[in-house]
Formats: sequence, structure tokens, C-alpha cells
Amino acid sequence: MASKVIPWYKKKHVSQVKTDYAYHHTQSVVKHQTERKSSSKSLSQVQAQATEAMAEPAYTIPAFRQRTAEGTEEYQRVSTNVGKGLTVIQEELHRMRVATKAKVDSLAIQREVKNMMVKRLDILDDIPKMPDFLIALRPHTVWEKTPVKLFCTVQGNPRPIVKWYKGGVPVDPLSAPGKYKIENKYGVHSLIISRCVVSDTAEYSAVATNPHGTASSKAMVAVKRPAGAGELCHLGLVPHLTEIHASKLEVTLLDRFSVSFGVEDGSISLVCTMVVVPDLPNVPPLAQWYRDDKLLKPSSLVQMSVGGGVARLTLPQLAKDDEGLYTLRIFTKDGTAEHSAYLFVSDAVPSKPGAPGAPMSVKAYDINSDYVLVAWKPPNTVNEAAITGYFVDRCEAGKDTWVQCNDSPVKVCKYPVHGLSVGHSYHFRVRAVNSAGTSRPSRMSDKVTALDAAESERLQGTEEGVPSAPGKVVATRNTKSSVFVQWEAPKALKNLMGYYIDGRVVGAKDWFPCNHKPFKHTRFVVHGLIPGETYAFRVQAVNVFGLSDESQESSPIAVESALATPSAPYGITLLNSDGSSMTIAWKSPKHCGGSKVNAFYVDKRNADTLVWKEVNLQAVTERICTIDSLTEGTFYEFKVQAANMAGVGVPSAPSAAMKCEAWTMEEPGPAYDLSFSEVRSHSLVLLWKAPIYTGAGAVTGYLVDMAKKGSSEFVTLNQEAVSHRYLKVSGLEEGESYVFRVRAVNAKGVGKPSQVSEPVCAKALPGTQEIVAGVDEETGDVFLSLEACEICDTSKFVWSKNYKPIGDCPRVAVTNKGRTSRLTFTNPDKDDLGKYSVVVTDTDGVSSSHTLTEDALNTMLELSYAIRHPVVPLKHGLNYEILEKGHVRFWLQAVKLSPSVSYRFIVNDKEVTSGEGHKISHDVASGIIQMTVDLFTRANEGTYTVQITDGKAKTQSSLVLVGDVFKVALKEAEFQRKEHIRKQGPHFSEYLYFTVTEDCTVMLACKVANVKKETTFHWYREDDEIVPETPPNVMSGACALPIPLFSRKDQGIFKATLSDDRGKDTSVFDISGQVFDDIINAIAKIAGSSASDLVLQCTPEGIRLQCYMNYYTEEMKTIWKHKESKIASSEKMRIGGTAEMAWMQICDPSDKEKGHYSIEISDGEKTHTRTFDLSGQAYTDAYEEYLRLKAAAFAEKNRGRVVGGLPDVVTIMEAKSLSLTCTVWGEPTPEVTWFKNEQEVASNEHTRVTFDGGKFASLVINKVTPDDSGKYSINVRNKYGGEFVEITVSVYRHGEQIPVAKVGQPKTPAATPASTPVPPKSPAPPSKTPTPTPSKSQTPMSMKSPTPASTPASTPVPKSPTPTPKSPTPTPSRGVKSPTPPRFMKSPTPPRK
Repeated sequence: MASKVIPWYKKKHVSQVKTDYAYHHTQSVVKHQTERKSSSKSLSQVQAQATEAMAEPAYTIPAFRQRTAEGTEEYQRVSTNVGKGLTVIQEELHRMRVATKAKVDSLAIQREVKNMMVKRLDILDDIPKMPDFLIALRPHTVWEKTPVKLFCTVQGNPRPIVKWYKGGVPVDPLSAPGKYKIENKYGVHSLIISRCVVSDTAEYSAVATNPHGTASSKAMVAVKRPAGAGELCHLGLVPHLTEIHASKLEVTLLDRFSVSFGVEDGSISLVCTMVVVPDLPNVPPLAQWYRDDKLLKPSSLVQMSVGGGVARLTLPQLAKDDEGLYTLRIFTKDGTAEHSAYLFVSDAVPSKPGAPGAPMSVKAYDINSDYVLVAWKPPNTVNEAAITGYFVDRCEAGKDTWVQCNDSPVKVCKYPVHGLSVGHSYHFRVRAVNSAGTSRPSRMSDKVTALDAAESERLQGTEEGVPSAPGKVVATRNTKSSVFVQWEAPKALKNLMGYYIDGRVVGAKDWFPCNHKPFKHTRFVVHGLIPGETYAFRVQAVNVFGLSDESQESSPIAVESALATPSAPYGITLLNSDGSSMTIAWKSPKHCGGSKVNAFYVDKRNADTLVWKEVNLQAVTERICTIDSLTEGTFYEFKVQAANMAGVGVPSAPSAAMKCEAWTMEEPGPAYDLSFSEVRSHSLVLLWKAPIYTGAGAVTGYLVDMAKKGSSEFVTLNQEAVSHRYLKVSGLEEGESYVFRVRAVNAKGVGKPSQVSEPVCAKALPGTQEIVAGVDEETGDVFLSLEACEICDTSKFVWSKNYKPIGDCPRVAVTNKGRTSRLTFTNPDKDDLGKYSVVVTDTDGVSSSHTLTEDALNTMLELSYAIRHPVVPLKHGLNYEILEKGHVRFWLQAVKLSPSVSYRFIVNDKEVTSGEGHKISHDVASGIIQMTVDLFTRANEGTYTVQITDGKAKTQSSLVLVGDVFKVALKEAEFQRKEHIRKQGPHFSEYLYFTVTEDCTVMLACKVANVKKETTFHWYREDDEIVPETPPNVMSGACALPIPLFSRKDQGIFKATLSDDRGKDTSVFDISGQVFDDIINAIAKIAGSSASDLVLQCTPEGIRLQCYMNYYTEEMKTIWKHKESKIASSEKMRIGGTAEMAWMQICDPSDKEKGHYSIEISDGEKTHTRTFDLSGQAYTDAYEEYLRLKAAAFAEKNRGRVVGGLPDVVTIMEAKSLSLTCTVWGEPTPEVTWFKNEQEVASNEHTRVTFDGGKFASLVINKVTPDDSGKYSINVRNKYGGEFVEITVSVYRHGEQIPVAKVGQPKTPAATPASTPVPPKSPAPPSKTPTPTPSKSQTPMSMKSPTPASTPASTPVPKSPTPTPKSPTPTPSRGVKSPTPPRFMKSPTPPRK
């Protein structure tokens, strides 16, 4: 791409910015050059058009450029014929190329004859002459950072070649771009050094050479730094030497910004690099930026910078207002250099799905003191709902609060805002509304001040209604990623604002917007399209009332480059020279012009002449050519032109002067034609061709050097030379650009390096895909396939093996369809292993590779065999299952079956058909084939086989049912048959099983089915029937037997029976072994979860720790621990429990028993742990309470008491003797006192009181009288306490009826506490149950008096006279119950924690 230079004297006073919408656009002045075979005016015009088409691949819109009348006529002719088909255009181009070729040949002959006629023969010119400097170099002394120019004039015959040296080292302008500039104009040779530094101080020399000798001229250049310049340079300043205006600088644009795409609220920078001569930091180039031909000024939304070789425009907060054509204009010494490209800004993600895009171009018109007319442009709606109106907001300048101006949406794109304050400044913004919601707000308008007499722009009067639909839409080819669209204007414009262009992929339903800001002209270039894809377009017109109807769709068009002549070849390099011929090569044009480059033409000339001569009249198809009949020792220059269907392109730049001399070096010549393949983010493949000149021996390998773009420091990638002509380069930095060169190696050494390659950026093309290896599902062919991410009409897929083109090879076949190319192996084997690659020509480097390994090939060959020799794939082979009633089903399942499938079952080598006892069927949808045997017996033992045929595919599957396998199947079939019979009557649908309720009651449960009211249900244990409190209800479908307080005693065999007139069924459940353990674990799980924290309880025997839970039994796995050590039950540590608690008692505690105690309840899966810390104050309090209770128990044990022998009531006849005798006990021996009617009885002759051995107390009344009747009592006591027992005595006379004994309310012997002091009671947790004590002895509750005849002494006989010998201590008196309750009784318990 070139830059247009406009001389100052031709500049007009109007803006020079022209509108262009192509991918890249620059204007250029084509310097004078001798055109191939023509010098006439008409041919120059044709070739100038070809030159412009070549240099600019994008379509150039000439509507806003200055044209000659001929140019305008040509543009109108082309525009008129745009609608022609591609075939007609190609035929016309071919005809023009033939006619032009004939005319060029004729004009060339005429020019050659004319030149020969007017040529003045000068004999002196033919005399050989060595070089001679007419004007020699002169020394220069300059300031630092200023330019210097060295020049000289030299003569000689042939014309000498001049080379420049610095300190004896050749000056290479490419080593420091912009630093050095070498020129040769009209025999004057010059070297320009821009922005000198101190290190540029050196001796410079110009060396002139021709075949007859060499001459040189030298001069000294001294670069000085002024005093104090160190500080100035540090600040970026230089001494002021002379006044230099920015327009005096030479500026060359290098990297230019391309068509860009942004999103609302994002940011983007447009950057253009340049070379400035001289490059002065205090005098930057004068740069101007334009958007749609409007000069931009720096602001918060537009930031500009220029300097350091870079011009940059940054838009920090994008809006659709920023969309448009951006142009950079740089003022130079020769005029201006400019470049343009389009910026597209798409809508941001809407606040709500389906909401419209934001309006744009909000502007105020008709400004008054309290009134402003706000107008805007509507957004494009493609797939969103139609816009129903707009809201206008205002904000006073300097504030952040926005106020909505209209209550309801306004439907037109203008709104008068009233109620403004005089002198106040405002901003305005607009929001669009549709059925889905409200759009994002537009960019706010410029500040507007409400003043009375203000001059403001008036909004032009508008016609009512939207414009009519645009006319015919025509789309034509432009570039490989853009299309040129033009259309007819609407018939009714109605103050048109512009157009919206929409596009869609042919075959798709959804449209996409091509522009997001109304475009004012009737032609537009749509960018960002997919190469090779086919699109259709439509257009809508826009005004303040909205969008018009859509135009008709354009005809479908594929995205491909427009036809043009190819660009110039480049990179001409010398490959060999033998003294009479030279072999050169060159690189293909960067732009093929939309059709294949099929010819090259080479011209040559002596370096000391200006006349070019043709080398080949017949086209050269390869990029290499040998030029014969050359003069040894002569310097030659060459140029090349490329040709395609559109014609011959512009010639390349002349090559460097090359001397025709025989190469005699022993090392090989340079490799050539460096190219790249498979460029990815971190790797690429470099390819090259072998050198033509091999030197003294064959080439044995190659060395590859790499450097970053702009650097001259090459690094050798391979330390050992590679024998092949390709190398994969890895470890690249993504986005970095690199250059490469190759050096050939033979036995004599390393040859000269190749020409440096073009820079390549380590970045994969968007949408890049890799080669896929696979097997065709229909044919079974093994193939490699690539789907290209871009392609054009002239593209070809070039396949290679190990980077050698395959060409026509019988082992493979290549087929192409659209973007996909497939390489199919005809008979793949190990010879086909290797690395395969494919390159898509006429693209930006679409390529990929794939290494075919032996394992991958074997896998694909197996799959290929399976496809070519198909079998019916099976999901499941032949198998069997036992159905109810004892039927046996043999089945298999195929992956897929067609309706035409056929099959047969073979059993023991005999085919079985569907009939009596066998049912054979299949289901195409599920792929199941099955056979059901109704009665499976011993006769069915054997081998079963299914053979399937489905089209060409076949398969079979077998199942062997013999021996133990058959016995298992037969047993199961018989069981299912019996089960079927069992289920005909009442039966258990679920046999007995157990559950445990929350209160730890074990429930034996079962489920019944097929029952009726008459069905009976019975429970049994060990054949003894159990009658539960609640009779079982079979009609509910479930029965259960509760087993409360489950323990080991509940082990046994339980049975449930179900019967009625239809039959009987039985279920047995054995509670023992593992079943018993499972039940205990289930109980422990619930009990452990409900366990309370350990509770401290003191007893006379010691300190007890208790854990309350829903239920406790000793069969539960319970462990007590003290300080993590397990406690075993002993006299010291007693372990026990009740139905509601587990306890551990520390007998006679001491300090050793202090510490941490815990109980662990295991349920087989989880351990439930509860802890108590018995130390510190807790232990002290517990120990004191224990001592108190111990003392109280001791006193209770040793107090005086009546052990037994006294009746409650005595009836005796007068004159008889009464003896009341009892046994007493106490430690120490108690005192005994008898009372009658609460008066102490003294011993006398009538009443005798005795106390024998401290054990037997007696009261004997001799010859009782009625006066002896009364209430008698005995008081037994010692120091620990005592007991008071009463007896009622009744005396009757002889002959009287024996009175009925009236006992009245029986009284319990009263225990009298002793006066012995006891320790104070310490607080302790209340006991859930009393302290366990030995069981009580039975004492007689009444005693009958013996008759006089039977007993003369009338001594009463007690029923249970003495304590039972089992008790270690005397039993408590009658009426006192045992403190240990039975297991089924609940004791009072404290509330649980």
C-alpha cells in the first residue's frame, strides 16, 4: 500500500480528505517508469488502472476523489456494467488482454525503431574507462541529533556501481530502518545519515567499481555534543541550530491501521508507524485526524499523539457516534501522506434481552432561553422488536443527576424540551423503547446554554412519515473478507438521514447489522465477512420518523477478491552464475488479483543503462529463471512482472546490481524460496528449496537462523544440520514477528545465507482447524481431511508427505468439496506412515499437518475392516433370564436392526421355531430378539445359538447351558414356578423382617397380599402361639409383632402363618447369631443417639455415673473408660444398668479415681460417646455426699428394730395366759420397753417382762382379765435409733362369743431415728431410683389366736418368724418395699439434659 503525495502548489483551499470504505486505502503518485511493450497514452491509462488495482486489493470508491474527464467516464462505464455476470466480465477481460498485448507489441516495435533512428553514435562512449570521481566526498562537522548528507559524482564505462562504507564496514540501510538513506540520481550518489549521534563519528568512503577497475573517495564526519548537552539530551532536548518546520520533514508511512471493530463502552487505538527524516524530538510531524471528512480535535473522548515514529488516535469510551471512516493526514516536504480505514462500533449487550440499541448523534437545535429542540438518529433494529418511542433526558452541566423530560415515549426522532433556566448549560441524552425494554442511553450531547439571542443551528423542516424503501441492491466482489454493496436511493427521501445495511448468510434466518450509524451515501463496503461464505444484503432508509421498509434482497454473492492484475513480485535473488548466464528466483506477488497467477515475464538491463530488455517472450510458469548470453564482468539488474486472467501486473522494483561472474567457491550457494506453513501461536514450519549452486560437493544439510523482526542478531536454531528442507520451529512468543534465513552445508563448509524471509507473526488464523484422520462410514476408506477456515475461487489444496508434494500418486486420491479436502489412501500399509501436510493456496497461510503413526493406522484399519466386512453390532450377546411362572427368556440386543432383519434360534443343532412351548419375536426399535420357553425342564440342557442376517451384515451369538450353570437356571425356574403357585392364595409379599422404633421396641413385620376377610394370621415362637394384645389386621396389607425390652432372652425362631380356603403360606424368622447382633446394633444406634450426658449420683456404697437413654440392655456393646483406659467390672468398679440407664459405680472412692470418665456405645457403624470430668470441685462435692450417705446407711443398718414374731391383733379368753414374744436386733444391743395404752409396763407377778440374750423380748400376762384388754406396744432402740410396734389385745369371758378381731388401719412399725449426729447433707443430683438393697423378707401381716384346747399357753406363731438366711443383714420391717423396682416399672428420674 502506497501513500499519496500531493505537491504544495497543487493543493486547494478545501479539505483534501476523501471518503473511502475499503479495507486499506492510500493515495500514491506513480513515478515515471518504462511500461512493458508500450508508451502510448491509451496504454498508460490502462496500465495505471491495473497498477492501482494491484497496489490496493480493496475496492476503491472514486466518488469523492478528483478525477479527470476520462477517469469519470471510465468509472461510469464500469458502474453501468457492474450487474453483468462474472462470465461476461471474464470474457471481456480476456479480449482486452489479447488486444492490449497486440497493441503493446506494435508500440514497442515503433519505439525501438524510433530510438535507433534518432540515436547519436558516440564513439567515445564505447571506449572502456575505469571509475573516476569528478566530485569527491568532503568532511563534515555536525551537532548531535542533526542530519548530514555525503554526496559525490563518479564516471566510468560501463557505469560504475557505488558502495558505501563506514570505517571499512559496509553500510546496510536495512540494519537500522530510517537511519541511513542511499540515493543515486542522475549520476550523483549520496548517503544521508538522519539524527546523528556521537557514535556516528567515523571515516566514510564511497567505493566505485566496474569491470575495468575500482576508485574510492573518503571523508571524515565528526559529530559533536554541545556543552551541557548531556542534561539537555536527558530531558529530550537538542540545541537549536536552525528553524525547521514540520512540513519540511520527509515522512514515510510504514505499518498502517486496518479496518477495526469496536463495541460500545470499549476503547480502541488507531496506530500508524512512520519513518521521519530528520527525526527531531522537538519538531514532530504535523498530523491531522478526520472522521467522515470532519477534522477531529483533542478532547476527553478523542486523544491524539504523534512522536517517536508513531501517530496514534485513541478513543477511550466508544459509542456508535464514533463509527465512520478515519483518515490520518501527515504533512511532508513533498505534500501530504494520508491513510484511511473504517471503524465499526457495534451495540453493547442490552440491559434486557431484546431491548433496542442506543440512539446516536444527539444534537440541540433552535436554542432559546427556555426552549431547545433535541434531535437524534434512530438505532438499527435487525432481529429486535420495533421501536415504539424514545425518552429524552437532560442534565445540568456540572451535575450527575439526569431528569426525564417526557412522560410518555415520543415516536419521532425530535423533541422540544421546555422549562430551561436562562443562562444555565445542559446536556441531553436519549433512550429507545420497544416491547422488550429500554435501551442503554445514548452518548450525551455537547453542552448547550439557554440564551435569548443565541444564534443556533435551525433544524430543517421535515416532511411527515418515513422514507420509501431503497431500490435495487447490488453486491459485488471486493476483497476476500469484504463485499461492495450499492443501491438506488428511495423515491421519497423525506429529509433522509442515511441508510442501514443488513446482511445474512444464505440459508440462515437471522440478519446482522453491517453498520451501526446511518450512512449517507448509496454505496458501502461491508467488512468482517467469512472468506468463501455466501451472503445476501438489504438496505433501510432512516429519517427522524424512523426506518423505512426493507429493500429487496440482493442476489447471493460469495466473499472473494475482485478480479485485478496481480501485484508485483518481489525478493529477486541470485542463485547461480557461471560467467555467461545467471539464475535468479523471486517471490510470488502478495496479491493474486482474484485469479491464479499463471505467467511471469523477466526484463534485464545493464546497470549503467536505463533501457530494459525482455528476457523471455514465452511466459515462465515457475518462480525461477536462467538468463543466458550475458557478458562476464558486467553488472545487471532484473525486474519481474506477474500475469493472471486480468492481464499483466506492474513490474517489481529493480533488483540490486548483480555481477555476472563465474562462482568458484567450494561452499554451496544460497537456498531460496523460504516459505511458512502451519503458523500457530507458538510454532511454525519453515520450508525452503535447495540451492542451485552446490559448490565442491553435494549439500549434506542446512542450518536455520532466526531473529526477531527489526533485529540483526540471528540465532541458529539447529546446532546439527538437517538433511531435509523443512524445520519445525517451536517456543515462539505469541504475537511476536520473526525473520529467518537458511544456510546450506557441504563437506567444504557452510555456504552463504539465503535472502532473509518476510516477517511472520506467531499467531494462528482465526478459525484455524487441524487435519483430522478418520474412516469413511460408508466405504471404509482411511482418509485425512482438512476444513479450511478461508478459501477463494483460485485456492487449491496442496498435499505433501514429509513436506514433499504428493502429486499424482497411485497410493492416495485427493478429493475437494467446498472448503474441505480429503486425502484417501487406496491401500494403506506401513509405507504410508509419515507426516502429511496440506497448504491452501491464495490464502493467508491456511495450512496444517498430521503425523500418521503405526498405532493410529492399525486402529483405523481395524475399523475399516469392520465397515467393509460388516457385522450386526450387538449391545448384549445371547443371555437368559427367569420370568415369573418359571418361564425362561433367551434374548440378545443389537445396536440397530432394520425392518428386513432375519434370524433363527438353534438349540443343540436343531432349529427351533415359534410354536407350542416356544414364543420367538423381535423389536426393531430396541434391537431385541427373544425366545421364551414356557416349561423349562432337564430336557432343555444344551447349547443355544441365534444367527442374524440384516442386509449385508451378519452375526451370531451362543449361550452354553450345561452342568452347574444349567442346574442354577433350572433351580431358579422351579422356584419361580412354585412362587407363582404360592401367590395364587394368600401369601407374604415381603417375608418377616425387623425394625426398631424410636422407643427401642423391636418390631417383627411382614407384608401380605391376596388376602380376604376370612384369611387368618397367627404368630408363633418355638411353635408356641403368641397372642398379641392387638390382633393382626391382614386387610391392611401389613402385620407386626412388638417385642419390648428386647434382650438375649428373646432369641428364638419366630414364625408367621397366613391361611384361608385357598391355601397357606408361612414365613420364618430366626433371631439368633448375626440377626440378633443386627437387632442389638439397631437398638444401640437409637439408644446411643438418645443418650444423655453422664450424670453424677452418690450412694452409700460410692459415687455412681449414670447415662440415661431410651433403652439399655447389657447385650449392647458398651464400654466405660477412665482416662482413656477401659474399665472392667470389679468390686471396686461396678458396671450395670436398668432399662433406662447404664451406670458405673466407684465403690469406696479415693483420689485415684479422680479424672475423665466416658461411656462408648457402639452400633456397629458409629460410636456414641458421652463424658464426665470427675475432678476438682465436682469430685470434692461428690465425695462429701458419699460420706454423708454412708454414715446414714450405717445408722439405718445398726439401729434397734423388731425383727419379727408379734401379731397385729390377739384375742384371748379370760383366765388364760398371754405371751407376747418377739425377736429384736440392734448393734449395740438395744433397750426394750413395753407399753400398755401408752403407759410403760413394769414387770410384776401378773405381768412379767423379760429380755433374754439381748435378742428375745417377752411380755407374759398371767391369767388375763378383761382389764388386760388394750393397746400394747414395744419400743426397741439404741444409739442409732429404734422402732415402735403396736399390738391390740382383746379378752373375752368364757361362754361369750369370740369377738371379731378389728384390726383397723394397720400401722407400719415406726423407725425412731437415733440422736447420733450425722454429717450435713451436701447437694447431689436426685437419684432416679433408690440405692439397690437386698430383697426384703416377708413378715406376717396377721396372726390367728389358737383355741384353748389346742394351746395351753396360747403363744402366737408367726408365719415367717426369722429373716431369710440369704440376707447378709436383717430385712426391713413389714410394709417396706424393695427399693429396686422391677424392669417393667419406671422409677422417678430427673429431667434429662
